[in-house]
Amino acid sequence: MQNQGTMNLKILKNDALLLLTAAIWGLAFVAQRVGMRTLGPFAFNGVRFALGALSLLPLILAHNRREKRIHPGAPRRGNFPLAPLPAFLLTLLTGTVLFAAASLQQVGIVYTTAGKSGFITGLYVVLVPLSGLLWGQRPGWGRWLGAVLAVTGLYFLTITEAFTINRGDFLVLVGALFWAAHVQLVGWLAPRTDALRLACLQFVVCAVFSLIAAFILETVTLTAVLATAWPILYGGLGSVGIAYTLQVIAQREAHPTHAAIILSLEGVFAVLGGWLFIAETLSARGLLGCALMLAGMISAQVTLFSRSRKAAR
Repeated sequence: MQNQGTMNLKILKNDALLLLTAAIWGLAFVAQRVGMRTLGPFAFNGVRFALGALSLLPLILAHNRREKRIHPGAPRRGNFPLAPLPAFLLTLLTGTVLFAAASLQQVGIVYTTAGKSGFITGLYVVLVPLSGLLWGQRPGWGRWLGAVLAVTGLYFLTITEAFTINRGDFLVLVGALFWAAHVQLVGWLAPRTDALRLACLQFVVCAVFSLIAAFILETVTLTAVLATAWPILYGGLGSVGIAYTLQVIAQREAHPTHAAIILSLEGVFAVLGGWLFIAETLSARGLLGCALMLAGMISAQVTLFSRSRKAAR
């Protein structure tokens, strides 16, 4: 009985951490939207991901010291079981896909709302399991239902009655495809290397590409960066450093699908944050779209979660 109580308390703690992570990520869309008032999208992402990479360095050093203390003399974990050049190319590829996803989202958010951007980006929760079709996997009925609900919700959220789509919504939607590809890449690479180091390196690649694009396409000044300090700090240290750490801690013991269901609430927090902090509103049509998309995201995960629990009995 005591073991059951301890287990329930542990599940509750992990769920609370995941919910806090979703809230931080959702509110980051508000910070990204506010940041666009004084700084270009590529410069914003460049500084944000550079801060994110720096925020992970203490965690990496602490992790390495812990591994050395627990397993003295053991080879350092975290190297790819591949030649150095392919390992570098894989890291470069992951960072490049992250750069594409983040850039499309950040440019798109200039022309749309934080709430809509959060929900459209959240489509990757549905796209990732469906992309398993490319590898011969058969999605269950819940995933197909989730896809139908999500696409229907996307229609109500982004397509007007004149059958046109907002430029920003379209860019964020294309970005969601890259987020799904990024999740697949990280899912394949993470078991083969140190997750923290992989995250840090991909953030560095994304930051470098973003800053190069910023100096070519935008006018970057120190005054503009300082004027955007709070949104950048929140986006870099909050949504990247703190939220990533909370996710890693919670997902050590949380079921991956259970975690995905809670993290899909990111879009809800984006809508609430947009309404509370920058006076964004959604029409009844848009709210219906959000509700259908959230139902689709959850449905795409619930059946797999139920199946995994049955198999574990």
